[in-house]
Formats: sequence, C-alpha cells, structure tokens
Amino acid sequence: MKTLVLEKPGKLSLVEHPSPTKPGRGEVLARVRRIGVCGTDIHAFHGRQPFFEYPRILGHELAVEIEAVGPGIDPGRIGQLCTVEPYLACGKCFACERGRTNCCENMQVLGVHVDGGMSERFLLPASHCHCHPDLSADKLALVEMLAIGCHAVERAAVQSGEQVLVIGAGPIGLSVVQFVAAAGAHPSVLDIHAGRLELCQTKFGVKRVLNAGEENIPERLRELCGGALPTVVFDATGNQRSMEAAFQYPAHGGRLVFVGLFPGNVSLEDPNFHRRELTLLASRNALSQDFPRILDLIASGHIDTSSWITHRASLDEVPQCFEGWTRPESGVLKAMIDL
Repeated sequence: MKTLVLEKPGKLSLVEHPSPTKPGRGEVLARVRRIGVCGTDIHAFHGRQPFFEYPRILGHELAVEIEAVGPGIDPGRIGQLCTVEPYLACGKCFACERGRTNCCENMQVLGVHVDGGMSERFLLPASHCHCHPDLSADKLALVEMLAIGCHAVERAAVQSGEQVLVIGAGPIGLSVVQFVAAAGAHPSVLDIHAGRLELCQTKFGVKRVLNAGEENIPERLRELCGGALPTVVFDATGNQRSMEAAFQYPAHGGRLVFVGLFPGNVSLEDPNFHRRELTLLASRNALSQDFPRILDLIASGHIDTSSWITHRASLDEVPQCFEGWTRPESGVLKAMIDL
C-alpha cells in the first residue's frame, strides 16, 4: 500500500508498505479517505516539532472507512465513515484517572509520537473512531482540528456575552473563534497577516479584527470592546514574542490561554501579571467526549465547515506540493489529501 513517510526534515517520500490485514481485539482496519494537513505536520517537516522522531508517518486529522473489525467489535461497524480521535492515552496515570486523558503522562499522538494516517490503510482502536451518518469525509477530517478549539474554549470556561480576543488567525485560532461564537461570546482577532484578517471577516463572520502592526493594541482593544479589555485571551500562534506580548491584553482578573505550543521558554513581567491577578492556562489536545459533540454541532449547522478547505491533492501528489503548502504566500488555510 502507498504510504507517505517523513524521512527527515524537508524529505517527504511516497513508499510502498505492507498492508495490515487482521485487526486485533478492540481494533478496526481503517481505509483512509481524507487527511488534513495541520501545523504539527508543517513544524515536523521543517524540523521544529517537539516530542518528534524521524522517520515518521504523519497524519492525525483523518476521515476513515472501517473495512474490518477485530474480536469484540460489532460487525455492523463495517462500512462506517468516521473521524479519528488520535490521542492514545494510557488510562492509568494520575491525569487519566482524573479524566484528563488529553494530558496523559504517557500520551502518544498519531503522527507525532507514533505513526499516523498518511497511508491507504492502518489499524486503530475502535473506541477512537467516531461516526456520524450525515457527515461527509471532508467534514469528518476537520473534526480533530476543531476539537483543539473546542477544548480550549471549554478550558477557559467562556461565558455568553464575554469579550474574547483570539491571537493568530490560522486554523487553530479560527477553530477557537468558532467555539467562542458558539458559546455566545464576542470574538476579536489579532494577526499580522492582512489576508488572514480579511478571511476572518468575509468567511468566518468576525466583525472586529486588529493588525498586529498597529500601535497601542491595548487601546485599540478597549475601543473595540466597549471601553474594557477582553476577559479572555487565547494565543494560538506558538510564537514566543506573541505569547509574551499577550500578557498585556486581558482585563484585570482575566484569563490567558496558550493554545499554540512554543518549543522553548516564555517570559512574563511579574508585576503586570500580579497586578491584574491573571489566570494563565495551557490547553492541550482534546477530550474524547468533545468529538461526538462536534459531530452534532456540524450536522446541526451550528459549526460551519464550508470555508476551511482551500487546497487539495492526491496521496501521489503530496511530495511535490507539500513544501509549497508550508509557505504563507500560498494562501493555504487547510490542505486536504484525498484518497
């Protein structure tokens, strides 16, 4: 079967691998139908992804069709089209025992710590395949990305009517925007790219945007938010300078949530942090229960996925076009691999 292997930074190769045939107990044999390309894949391609080893089969934003089931799994699942929950938690550590499986001490994420789904077929735990009969493969492949935003908004306990700032208008930032809006809060978006800000307004209905090149961002925020700073700020950039600047933006008593990951140290000005009595939160991955909720929100129309996919390629074409997808000037929001 055809498989894409990231052999080392900058080298993505299409190779032939043996096809798995017989799922074990609790497993399914999944035929991959769609693969979303995400920031993690791009960071790994450029050699900037922490917790990563080469060679690796990428791919954790997936839509799959169940072709066979192992012992203990209902044969009626054969033929189901599913999204994949790519977080393999141990179920035994302190975090898992408290229901915090998203930050399992022994976490293995498909396509990061273990091989993922950039292949024609692979074996999966049946419990990690979530289906909805009314959703297409394209929509199912977007669910994991949306789950990152969903979990971040839940973690921040965003309330209806709150003023919220999202920093970074990439896929993760925009997934946060969608769940902020679904919670009844009022999002503003800050980014350095004018094209991304225009996309926020025209495709995602964000009325208030700020360019990071403007002077005095806190004052502009007060103007947009009715005189006060936002009570919740999400930084989805994974950029050190942005994350450090983000401490200026929450209101006194507010919350700052780091959704993006920076592989290094982030510093803060302690007097400013204490004066505002800020709550600082990290948000990692998502919980299993987020996936069925997102499926229902998409099916009901409360989450609109129509604007996400901007680029497509077949598995055979990916080695030639992947590097181009990583360039900001390509205009990629979400590239999708079709099988």
